[in-house]
Amino acid sequence: MKDDEANRLSARAARYLAVGAQAGGFAARLAGARFLGRDGGRESDAEALARALGGLKGPLMKAAQLLATIPEALPAEYAQALATLQSEAPPMGAAFVRRRMAAELGPGWRENFAAFDLHPAAAASLGQVHRARTLDGAEVACKLQYPDMASAVEADLAQLDMVMALQKRIEPAIDAREAAQEIAERLREELDYRREAKHARLYEIMLASRGDIRVPGVHDRLSTGRLLTLDWLEGEKILTLVGAPEAERNRVAQAIFGAWWSPFAHYGVIHGDPHLGNYAVFRQGGAAAGINLLDYGCIRIFPPAFVGGVVQLYRGLLQNRRDQVAAAFSAWGFRNLNAELIEILTIWARFILGPLLDDRVRTIADGVSPGAYGRGEAAEVRRKLREKGPVTIPREFVFMDRAAIGLGGAFLHLAARLNFHRLFEEALEQFDLDVLAARQAATLAAAGLAPIAA
Repeated sequence: MKDDEANRLSARAARYLAVGAQAGGFAARLAGARFLGRDGGRESDAEALARALGGLKGPLMKAAQLLATIPEALPAEYAQALATLQSEAPPMGAAFVRRRMAAELGPGWRENFAAFDLHPAAAASLGQVHRARTLDGAEVACKLQYPDMASAVEADLAQLDMVMALQKRIEPAIDAREAAQEIAERLREELDYRREAKHARLYEIMLASRGDIRVPGVHDRLSTGRLLTLDWLEGEKILTLVGAPEAERNRVAQAIFGAWWSPFAHYGVIHGDPHLGNYAVFRQGGAAAGINLLDYGCIRIFPPAFVGGVVQLYRGLLQNRRDQVAAAFSAWGFRNLNAELIEILTIWARFILGPLLDDRVRTIADGVSPGAYGRGEAAEVRRKLREKGPVTIPREFVFMDRAAIGLGGAFLHLAARLNFHRLFEEALEQFDLDVLAARQAATLAAAGLAPIAA
């Protein structure tokens, strides 16, 4: 069957024009200001970049936001400006939704549902979610992709090279090209809702023993490559817990910790988008009891050796073993390391893993607001790299880095107080790379996913 939306040339061309006009205008502004000696400063340039990209909803916006979450990649002014932008596209109206659903399930698509709300319950960068009820009474969430997203992604990724060239001019001490490749690969994966369905099954398997984490089931008959139908899980936004009893806030924070670190330590899998909107709180007996884990588009599966490198880094820092720390950075993919670069990278490593090294009940960072989490450490690393760099950011680092910021922000919003060290040691109990490799292969196969290349 012919796929009329599979990366259409006409749709790509229209997107090229939109992206080129906006981002090209910013590049000309930056180059002209430097040439004429009228440097308005980084804050002014950052605001201009935010304005240039502000109207380009969708993939390029998401790529820019992902780049902004790599603290070493951009100056603080740029990262802060890009992080404030919203990646959601304008919502599809009811008539548009009807046409989209008919394109995925056929002209009689409404016959599959007892009820279907044409107004979106939520929106995202590549699609929007509609609440519905199946004929057998199941409440479901229908995630429907916006039209021509494959074309938009390919057009935007072609322009990402220009964004990276700007990044190189802004921060020459950091080579983020590999990071850009990682972002491109994950964005392409997010287009494939069949793959996302497999990711949801993967998490259902990995977290089956966790009563405090709920994963929605997949409705295959009502899903396609651009329509994903999952169980609707009732829950509240994380921020509704602000001011709740500490025991409830800690219980939810522990569930978030387990939803992220347990799959990584046991299967080499992470949820690459751990922001507040991808969690919802469920209650039992009136009290917050755990989380619903939502959205499985951005999932990163690592080779077991990379997981071993993270564990080696943790243990090297815990035991103050410089040789182990250096070997771990090599396993992570950092190249051309020397003693000075290792020392600089260790500053950021101690920030990422610091709470896991500290055997006491604590917040994730005392006296720090969620929005400021990691900024001081990133600024120090960036300053030192300007003196001793350059350094190439390996692609595996992107979503580990992003998760440290996202998870830390969630814990700070909850004002959670936990012994993160004990929780991590529990996740690492009887850690063995060969066992992890076998467990990962078997679990990926059970979820219908191909094995990860070593």
